Amino acid sequence: MASSSAPAAISLLHFSSGPPRRRAVGYRGPIQLGRFRADCVVVGAGISGLCTAQALIVRPGRGNITTVERDGYLWEEGPNSFQPSDAVLTMAVLWLPASSSVSIFSYAPRFVLWQGKLRPVPAKPTDLPFFDLMSIGGKLRAGFGAIGLRPLHQFSREESVEEFVRRNLGDEVFERLIEPFCSGVYAGDPSKLSMKAAFGKVWKLEQTVVASLGALSKQFRRDQRTPSLLEIRNEISLRVRLPTPKGQTVGSFSKGLAMLPNAIASRLGDRVKLSWKLASIEKSEGKGYVLTYDTPEGVVSVAADCVVLTVPSYIASNLLRPLSNDAAEALAKFYYPPVAAVTISYPSESIRSESLIDGQLKGFGQLHPRSQGVETLGMIHRITFFPLTYLLSISQPGSPGRVLLLNYIGGATNAGIVSKSESDLVESVDRDLRKMLIKVNAVEPLFLVGHLDRLDAAKSALSRGGLDGLILGGNYVAGVALGRCVEGAYETAAQVSSFLSRYAYTSS
Repeated sequence: MASSSAPAAISLLHFSSGPPRRRAVGYRGPIQLGRFRADCVVVGAGISGLCTAQALIVRPGRGNITTVERDGYLWEEGPNSFQPSDAVLTMAVLWLPASSSVSIFSYAPRFVLWQGKLRPVPAKPTDLPFFDLMSIGGKLRAGFGAIGLRPLHQFSREESVEEFVRRNLGDEVFERLIEPFCSGVYAGDPSKLSMKAAFGKVWKLEQTVVASLGALSKQFRRDQRTPSLLEIRNEISLRVRLPTPKGQTVGSFSKGLAMLPNAIASRLGDRVKLSWKLASIEKSEGKGYVLTYDTPEGVVSVAADCVVLTVPSYIASNLLRPLSNDAAEALAKFYYPPVAAVTISYPSESIRSESLIDGQLKGFGQLHPRSQGVETLGMIHRITFFPLTYLLSISQPGSPGRVLLLNYIGGATNAGIVSKSESDLVESVDRDLRKMLIKVNAVEPLFLVGHLDRLDAAKSALSRGGLDGLILGGNYVAGVALGRCVEGAYETAAQVSSFLSRYAYTSS
């Protein structure tokens, strides 16, 4: 079982980017306690921190990604796939072993539970007339809103996702499409989730009166590809090795998503210090910072020109409080809803016939609106979607085929899951599945449980406090999707490179 509220380990990465003014200490051999120097320290060894480090190296720990292999199964307890953007594919080709495979899968339909039936989500606006998730009136209301016939935003404050969608596209689009998406993907409460932060691209479209529904449909399908990083592909001459996705696709690796952070950490070698816990950050008398670490060998101090914090915002808040109380207060306001990932397996004959095509589960997965009387937020059909990577049966000879279902439960509107035992969570998930997907008399499952304003306020407080070179990163900055974390790492690396160039110039 994985929970998004669990704090990540605080780890150290240190290296020299480009031709340094002062070379970073490589920490080769036994650690000598005392004071060391690095051009840049990245705090946090999740995918954001590791990719930031690698992006800096390319340009002259355990995080949220958790892949588990057990009993003949391979499954994810964090992110499950990625949008195959240039940034992610470049990082994979650069750092994964040559023998590794990147699997790209074509778009598969998503489903939403509504009135006891799993109903397909439209893949594009032209699907609207033919799907049964919305009424004719709801479709007309959405269509009028999409062409600009809707009330104007009349509030001086920032609009929530719920307010924006109800105003632009109507109640049915919100209740039957966007509310389950916000609950299932962001685990958030759409009445409190910032539209600008969660769906920034769509929010900007209203300013130019572009069809909001088409953009929202793309966002719903989690198409988060950003402008191409072709300059990186050309620089490293790897274009021919990168897969070329077509249409709506998602990807994974032959042994799960954890292959990428594990490979990056391996290549970084002893630059990664998983057992070092950052105790404090202090401003140097001149420029730069001094970081004090508690290590198994004792206390170590590291002087750095630049520091990137990719740890969760509440950890960053505690570290920054002695330097900037305003920044710390802004970061402390971010909320991490508790979400449990519950993976269970059933014999394939337990699946209801209407949910199967040629013996396989239909589609990528499903989302469950809070109004439909189920506790789970949604589910991903692991076996169906990654047939080459995820095994269909337990390893014993002659074992019947089984399906592997990854379920999410909890979120901002159900924080009480933190007090439930693993068996209680499995019971809740099993009860919900028997209402929609699993036959009522099926055998028991096999148990495999194992914004923007606050961000701007924090950044402004650091700037006002003269804390140049202290950079915020991580998923609360870039976005929750794995792809956005990787793309955000390249953006953070560009900030670091720019800062170190200015720093070297002003210090020379």
